[in-house]
Amino acid sequence: MNRPQAFVFVAFLALTAPFTASAADPKPLAIGSHAPDFHLPGVDGKTYSLADFAQAKVLVVVFTCNHCPTAQAYEDRIAQLHADYLDQGVAVVAISPNDPAAVRLDELGYTDLGDSFDDMKLRAKDHGYRYPYLYDGETQSVAHAYGVLATPHVYIFDADRVLRYAGRFDDAEVKAVKSHDALNAVKALLAGQPVPVPQTRVFGCSTKWAEKRADAQKSLAKWNAEPVAIEPIDLKGVTQLARNEGKNLLLVNLWATWCGPCVAELPELVEINRMYRGRGLKLATISMDNPEKRADALKVLQEHHVAAANSILASSDRDAFAQALDKEWPGPVPYTILIAPGGKIVYRKSGAIDPLELKRAIVGVLGRTYK
Repeated sequence: MNRPQAFVFVAFLALTAPFTASAADPKPLAIGSHAPDFHLPGVDGKTYSLADFAQAKVLVVVFTCNHCPTAQAYEDRIAQLHADYLDQGVAVVAISPNDPAAVRLDELGYTDLGDSFDDMKLRAKDHGYRYPYLYDGETQSVAHAYGVLATPHVYIFDADRVLRYAGRFDDAEVKAVKSHDALNAVKALLAGQPVPVPQTRVFGCSTKWAEKRADAQKSLAKWNAEPVAIEPIDLKGVTQLARNEGKNLLLVNLWATWCGPCVAELPELVEINRMYRGRGLKLATISMDNPEKRADALKVLQEHHVAAANSILASSDRDAFAQALDKEWPGPVPYTILIAPGGKIVYRKSGAIDPLELKRAIVGVLGRTYK
């Protein structure tokens, strides 16, 4: 007889399609209910259902996602639970409940990745997930059946797949844990004892049901209506900019209207600005066009909705400009640097940016979780 496989079913449910019943007031699965079945694709290319975990003594279903800072705060703890109880017959599975199109850009300020299936694959690879990570984004039917309130939301089932615990993973996102709720439930079930506290409140990011897509679209329209301007900047102004004496993380992009790659990456820079500016990122662009081309530069910036600190260099001395901004600038555009408060350059990119690389550099400074 094969030894029961131990998995931690961390259910990360990505919500996409609307339901006949409103998702605005989801009803969490009641204690004592049987686990709703599912048929979902995993990031490993396999499709999973409850039958795949039939040998597990305990099934832990955690609904979580890529973007939420609370969900990210619990990644290591979920992985540890999986590792510690793998050989004791505990199954851990992850399903994402969020509709990627329902997530506003300013809700992505703590992450480098969104909640799409492709981004889930990247997250699983980057963090070495050893448990299934499933996607429910096409229909959100599983998230609805379980009544997912937030990410993360934990459901723990016994060997008969009867729900014995539902709620938070534990009581502390970033401080010392006092109540190991999910872990206590697992231990009790393995010991054949009642779960001491079968239900707790959940905390984290609200589930991004498909009906929130309209709000995401409204936010884009609002941001696209923001005024766009461009002002001359002299070498003294560049020197002051490079010092970055404020509290914000400063993203500086050198570009020109005649530079195809420069113009092509403006939408990516706008998206990045909208993602992180609420957390203290400031975007500054400097056009390397001749000053008399200011109107042309402004037109391009307006077409791409670059509502940032836009400047056009009022100097023809490129060497002095490089000395003032970044001595390592080789001369071509586009050129992008990330300046920490106090003036230290923490990221440089000559040529077109890699958006994911830049997002990771930004999150590396700002952090992925609530402090």
